[in-house]
Amino acid sequence: MAKNLLLEIGLEEMPAHVVWPAIKQFQTKVAKFLEEHSLTYDTIETFSTPRRLAVRVTNIPDRQEDVQEEVKGPAKKIAQDAEGNWSKAAEGFVRGQGLTTDAITFREIKGVEYVYVTKYIHGKESKEVLADLVEVIKSLTFPTMMHWGTTEFEYIRPIHWIVALLNDEVIEMELLDVTSGRTTEGHRFLGDSVELANANEYEEKLAEQFVIADGQKRQAVIVAQIEELAAENKWTLDLDAGLLEEVTNLVEYPTAFVGDFEERFLSIPEEVLVTSMKEHQRYFEVRNEAGQLLPHFISVRNGNNVKLDNVIKGNQKVLTARLEDGEFFYQEDKKLTIDQLVEKLKNVTFHEKIGSIYEKMQRVTVIAQIIGKQVGLSETELTDLKRASGIYKFDLVTNMVGEFPELQGIMGEKYALLQGENPAVAQAIREHYLPISAEGALPESNIGAVLAIADKLDSVLSFFAVGMIPSGSNDPYALRRQTYGIVRIIEDKSWTFPFGQLQGAVVDAINADEGLFGIHFNKDQKELIDFFKGRLRQRLQLENIRHDVIDAVVDSNQDDFTRIFDIAQIFSQHTKDEFFKEAMEALTRVINLTKKTDQPLTGKIDPSLFENDSERELYAAIKEVEDEFGNQNMAENYQTLIGLRPVIERYFNDTMVMVEDEKVRNNRLLQLSKIADMAKALASIEKIITK
Repeated sequence: MAKNLLLEIGLEEMPAHVVWPAIKQFQTKVAKFLEEHSLTYDTIETFSTPRRLAVRVTNIPDRQEDVQEEVKGPAKKIAQDAEGNWSKAAEGFVRGQGLTTDAITFREIKGVEYVYVTKYIHGKESKEVLADLVEVIKSLTFPTMMHWGTTEFEYIRPIHWIVALLNDEVIEMELLDVTSGRTTEGHRFLGDSVELANANEYEEKLAEQFVIADGQKRQAVIVAQIEELAAENKWTLDLDAGLLEEVTNLVEYPTAFVGDFEERFLSIPEEVLVTSMKEHQRYFEVRNEAGQLLPHFISVRNGNNVKLDNVIKGNQKVLTARLEDGEFFYQEDKKLTIDQLVEKLKNVTFHEKIGSIYEKMQRVTVIAQIIGKQVGLSETELTDLKRASGIYKFDLVTNMVGEFPELQGIMGEKYALLQGENPAVAQAIREHYLPISAEGALPESNIGAVLAIADKLDSVLSFFAVGMIPSGSNDPYALRRQTYGIVRIIEDKSWTFPFGQLQGAVVDAINADEGLFGIHFNKDQKELIDFFKGRLRQRLQLENIRHDVIDAVVDSNQDDFTRIFDIAQIFSQHTKDEFFKEAMEALTRVINLTKKTDQPLTGKIDPSLFENDSERELYAAIKEVEDEFGNQNMAENYQTLIGLRPVIERYFNDTMVMVEDEKVRNNRLLQLSKIADMAKALASIEKIITK
């Protein structure tokens, strides 16, 4: 008879951000365990709260199925001597399988006879097998771990109870001083311990003890309660997904409520109010139909509505204290000038091996101008960019950002506007942090985009210069994320961005006055270019470009990031074209032949050495496309190369390239190298798979 399994781990309260990743991991590992132990099932349901992780597996059989397994042993000539006696190797083999030599048969494989035995494995009772699930519990990993008591065992939080039931039977397991049973715990303050008669009554019994065990159902309850309060008050609100998940995993029995704060605080920048409510207090801000922030908030308590007024008053008191701090910091910050704050940055260390934030801004000012000119900013934009890059970190030493680090850049924009800075400058100050996550929003303005690139590029160059290069998963200064941000901004703006040339210009400019900029950048480009190529690969993979096409375009001689993106899309769009395979094979043959000489292929092609019409035809075709190649876009260059296919094929049909005559051979290789160079400007075509 099929049975249902319930396995629950009871813990001290876990951090909210850990709960859902942990239950997904638990579900995955239980599924893998069942598969490895030949136990079938129908579904795995998950339950999670701050104090528990649980799974319920439905329709597990009473026992494992019996298994018949054919096991191969040593060759017959090793297993038996000439008289047919069994060797020690044969006896050891069958003993290891729990059998005797009577079970041996022979089977021929590729002309050699081998020993075989048929091994019958009787399935164990499911209850016995499932006792090993304690190892799954031990194997769960978390972002942070702790140990308690005198044990060295580490876990996210101390384990207080384990429920392990197969229908109504307890599965015996032990972890530290915790023995499995059928008793679970209700809500910490409203509920009691509850004994489960069987696995199926888990949710029902916990609900009686003020625990909604299903995380998705608990979230749905919270959403319904919040929407009801908003409708009653004719408010609008945006249910931030991250905050909703966090609140869901902070409570076991949610009750939403409304709180208020004084209207005078609405004079503070909205971002300060929202940050105080959302980031610090886990409140949802509310707005009127016009989208204006209102002096109210919605929060969720972990409990019922008993004495809810006291809870509301307590939350209002805490928020008021925070908003008073924000109001004070805002008024104090307005007394300071930007120049005073920039001066303070001379004493603020960016990194002890690199220098101050002020020195970083000096470098970024130079880098930003180099990039700005490259991407075609106007004189007005370059002037605004110079001002923005000279002050863009000033808000780091304001009182407000000191209290609310989440507002860096945001308060920079606010304060810059208050002090009369050009709106374009203020916007760039905010946008230079973007994107703040791998797929986060990008800068909208050109000035903000250039400043963001310059700031991130300076960080990468600086840390590489002092030998602090990411390795493996170790990337404490998020250099991969910053580099990926640069790649995304360039892709978004479609700017001409020859990275090697720009890096050389930046390094020369900074190294010209080390005393001013505080650091000496590395001239060697390979390590940094490889690092950027890694992020290019990452970006192209997300766009579902074939791996071989990615390898081909990233490893080409092209170092303009925008062109690399264009070329990847072009090749990806044409892989199913009628003559794509033939064209790639023809160009690959050209490239491979040019690699067969150790001598540099330089000089002019000598038409007098041509021996057939195919050589002359190829010469004329190359001369024509060479003149066009530098003035065309990437799509046109691709079509130009593809168009050479029939000429190249006729050439190879009529011409032996690697002849003994050195002059003729080199002349032919030189001609082919012209094609190879054009091809490599697009992609390392030999890496494209055409089979």
